[in-house]
Amino acid sequence: MTKPLNLTFHGAARTVTGSCHEFVHDGRRVLVDCGMFQGSRTLEGLNAGAFGFNPAKVDAVVLTHAHIDHSGLLPRLVAEGFTGKIWCTQPTADLLEYMLADAGRIQEADVARRNRRRDRAGEEEFQPLYTEADALAAWDQCEAVALEEWFEPAPGFRARLWNAGHILGSASAELEAGGARVLVSGDLGPDNKAFHADPESPSGFDFVLCESTYGDRAREPITIEQRRKLLHAEIRGALTRGGNLVIPTFALERTQELLLDIAELVRTGALPDVPVFIDSPLAHNATHVFERHAAELEDVHPDCTFKCPNFHFTESVQESIRLNSVSGAIILAASGMCEAGRIRHHLVHNLFRRDSTVLFVGYQAQGTLGRVILEGAERVRISGQDITVRAAIRRIDSYSAHADQGELLDWIAERAPIRGSLFLVHGEQDALEELRRLTQARLPEVQAVLPEIGESYDLVAGQPAKRTHTGRSDLTRAAGHDWQNSYADFVSGLKRDLARIDSAQRRAEAVEAMRKVLESYTDFRHNRKEHGKR
Repeated sequence: MTKPLNLTFHGAARTVTGSCHEFVHDGRRVLVDCGMFQGSRTLEGLNAGAFGFNPAKVDAVVLTHAHIDHSGLLPRLVAEGFTGKIWCTQPTADLLEYMLADAGRIQEADVARRNRRRDRAGEEEFQPLYTEADALAAWDQCEAVALEEWFEPAPGFRARLWNAGHILGSASAELEAGGARVLVSGDLGPDNKAFHADPESPSGFDFVLCESTYGDRAREPITIEQRRKLLHAEIRGALTRGGNLVIPTFALERTQELLLDIAELVRTGALPDVPVFIDSPLAHNATHVFERHAAELEDVHPDCTFKCPNFHFTESVQESIRLNSVSGAIILAASGMCEAGRIRHHLVHNLFRRDSTVLFVGYQAQGTLGRVILEGAERVRISGQDITVRAAIRRIDSYSAHADQGELLDWIAERAPIRGSLFLVHGEQDALEELRRLTQARLPEVQAVLPEIGESYDLVAGQPAKRTHTGRSDLTRAAGHDWQNSYADFVSGLKRDLARIDSAQRRAEAVEAMRKVLESYTDFRHNRKEHGKR
């Protein structure tokens, strides 16, 4: 009797990051993606936890694309014993050389910075998840494969990649093993996206894993020309205020789309001679990869290139610091969710300015600094500093690299018949629930499942998936605001709130009352422990 294919979800289940799906058949183990968790500190803490498998026993990784929430734990996987191939498209392999190395440098730099903080003096030092050397070792294990070509990632498995239309090199992964046919969507791009053709893949699967990032959101259809008009309006408004326009942006794809549009606005005379600083060495390197693959890109005017005279790519830390004295400029910096990198530095120097503008052009996951700012926080805490938010906070949704609700529903319907089960992944709880409801209304014959991290399923061709191991429902709460988000919010407003109390004596009483509340929790734990001993 043929053993069933087994699937375990190690990430991107009830959350939008940490994508990692483990397929096991007849002792062979293939991962589709191995990404980092991003969001609350609790969720990010999972990156340092033990893998749910032995890395040395993984035969291969099939990688859908280069974004860090899909690829960011590959260096750690390799450092802990994985020696197999990382199968991906050629553009993805080209991007990973820079993406992973940059992630390793960020790991090392952020740990060094956190260990230097005065409020951590005397505490045990943090260690990086991996180093730049680990990252380059992982990149060296990449094996490029063309779209729609069958390959064998491990004995008993065969696979091929299909255009996902999300970012340069992105793909959906088709797998066959144990008689079952499976499609993992990866991240799906929207219709009419710059640079790339619409997503495509075949139909008639036993099991489909579909991303659900915008499962609860329908966007107004918008052309690239209309998108440029929106950007133009935001830039003109920011320049009128007199300060800087700071754009937190993903170094890969989002930066290049913005540069494409700004260059076109400059070329047509719609924008004045405004300086544009791209403060991200990674974005600079990623742009070189785009130029290398220019023949594969759509929507690029022959006279409109990434070499616009307004563009200034900063490389060194010193160049970045010099931007502190700049005003009336456009500053693009990573990371897109404001969780790391040089964008935090620019937020420190611009959020408090009434004449500055912060423009969000990408998805902000729950628990991230970007989400906190976007939701209207009056004060935020960045690298131990309390910052008052006075800048204008703006948003454009039309740069999304993800399909919206209607496009996801169409993509799922086009994969039919789905003879076994549909797994909805890579989404927050509301998005998942809404997409499941709409999918079952449109395709009532399809069983839609919302897996949790740690859940395992047996996949038998033509039959609904059978759960064989329960997951960790506690992690659903970690995907949103955690205690550290609440702490940052509380501390950043504490001094202001105390100042509103009308006397120094009452302020002192308030501080003492708060101290006693904290002590009561410590006493409660101590008493419960003592009671347990008795």
